[in-house]
Amino acid sequence: MRIWRFAVLVTVLAGLLGLSSPLPAAADPSINELRKLTKQAAQLSERYRGQIQSLEEIRIQAKKATDTSGSLEAQLRAAQSEVGRIAQTAYIAGPLDGMQLLAPAADPVKLLGQAANLDYMADERTRRVESIRTLIEKSKEARLNANGKIAKLRKEIATLQSRRKQIERLLAKYGFQQPGGSEGLTPRMISVRAEIMRNFPMRYGVGCLRPGDPGEHGKGRACDFMMSSGGRMAGGNDAATGDALAAWLIQNGPRLGVMYIIWKQRYYDIRSGGGWDPMSDRGGVTANHYDHVHVSVF
Repeated sequence: MRIWRFAVLVTVLAGLLGLSSPLPAAADPSINELRKLTKQAAQLSERYRGQIQSLEEIRIQAKKATDTSGSLEAQLRAAQSEVGRIAQTAYIAGPLDGMQLLAPAADPVKLLGQAANLDYMADERTRRVESIRTLIEKSKEARLNANGKIAKLRKEIATLQSRRKQIERLLAKYGFQQPGGSEGLTPRMISVRAEIMRNFPMRYGVGCLRPGDPGEHGKGRACDFMMSSGGRMAGGNDAATGDALAAWLIQNGPRLGVMYIIWKQRYYDIRSGGGWDPMSDRGGVTANHYDHVHVSVF
């Protein structure tokens, strides 16, 4: 009988809070779909000869959004379980009334301790219930955000696929070059680097080939032009030099064969239409390209 009554209590509590189905208004973010779209994005980047920054940016946003959604749902499940545990403990301990305190054989210290414990559990359960209500709302918002990012990635892939002929003409214009020589760079990258350094002396150096890198650095088609000592945000004249170099690359890119530029947490990718677009925070000065201008060529 006691077990049956406890089951009813937990069921009623769950029903009142909507715990059995906390997120009915939004569909689950599809991890499988994100994986499928990530694979399509990788295939598209391979076809278009290098990482497409718009696709990579949206993919990162979608991954972060789905991770956040999953984390909130795990917190929600844990909180629901804790409320059930508190309800079970309170039920087993049983209620306490004034007659027990007045009974001659009662141990007042024990009874007062029981009363304090029951009060604590009631307060704790109230706090947990409120935290669950908050988590439900956050989880709904996170799921909608994740689904929105996945939809955005799907749309961007479709847009780039629709521009296939235009991009293929662009690729044909510049041809395909293999890296070679002692530096492991393509002739185009060597030529672009030389012209940049004739116009912009590099106080802090240039980094190009990065063996094992899955992107353009590993293919000999990218260089980083440092605007500060590594890890320090460029400022003053150094930042102005980076701005001038980025502008020069945009102006001369069609002649040189520049594919995309990254500078100050923004990217300019000619394959996705050009124009500066913001990047998500990648976690540091160098990762966010505040200390160097990245240049990738066709």
